[in-house]
Amino acid sequence: MTFESTLPLGEPELMRVSAFERYLDELRRESGDDSLTRLSSLNPSLLQDLLRFEQDGRRTELLEVIAACVRHSRPLAIYLQMGPRVVPLTVFPIERLVHCPMPMHEFLALRLSDMVVLRVEPAMLRAPGDPEEALVGEPHLYQPLGPVTWELAMRGSREQLLPEIAGPAAYRVALGTNLRDVVLTGVVQAAVNRMHRESANLREMAEWPGLNRARAMRLLNALYLQGGLIVSRTHPVASNESWFGTTRL
Repeated sequence: MTFESTLPLGEPELMRVSAFERYLDELRRESGDDSLTRLSSLNPSLLQDLLRFEQDGRRTELLEVIAACVRHSRPLAIYLQMGPRVVPLTVFPIERLVHCPMPMHEFLALRLSDMVVLRVEPAMLRAPGDPEEALVGEPHLYQPLGPVTWELAMRGSREQLLPEIAGPAAYRVALGTNLRDVVLTGVVQAAVNRMHRESANLREMAEWPGLNRARAMRLLNALYLQGGLIVSRTHPVASNESWFGTTRL
C-alpha cells in the first residue's frame, strides 16, 4: 500500500474478515453505536442519506452507498466482505474513478450480489493528479467508475429502484448518453434504443420483450448512475397506479 490506512493491517490490502470484525467490535464498544461504527465520520447529510436505507435491521447495500457517494460528490472508502477477505473499494465521484487493490476484471467477475458492506468512511486515498502524491495509489489500480456502477446495478443485490427515481414517473434515456464502456446485451440494447425514442413508465417497461419488473428496475438504476436517465413526474405516461406504490425503497 502507498498510503497509511486507519484500519489494522493484516496481509497486504486484503485482510481477513475475522481480523476486521475484531477491529469493528473495538470501535463498537468505544462508540456504543453500531451504525456509526459501520458509517464512520461521514458528512452529516451523507450519513443521513445512508441511514435511511437501514430499515428492518438490514445493512446498506453497495449500490446504495455508491449512489449516495455520487449524489453528494464525496469520495468514499467502502470495505466489502468477499468470502473470508475484506476488499477496500474507493470511489471518486467527481473524477468518475474507482480504486481497488485487485484487478477490476477479477472484482467484477465475482458474485456481486454476495458482497456485504462492512464499513464506509471518507476516502484517505486520493485520485491521480492530486497534489498529495504520497496518498495516490498505483495508477493501474484506478479504473472508470461507469462500468462498475453498471455491473453492480445489473448484477448486484439491489432489485428495487433507488429512491431518487422511484414512484410515479416516466423514464427516457438522454440523447448522447455514453454507454460505450458498459456491456449491453441484445435485450438491454433494444430497451435503451427504445428509450431514446419514447418515454415509458415502469409497468410498460416490464412488459417489453426480454424484460420483467426486476430487470426493468435494474436497468433504470444502471442508467441513472450513468447520468443518462431523464425522470419526469409530470409526463402523461407517468403512472400513479398502486403497482408503483407497493415498490419497496
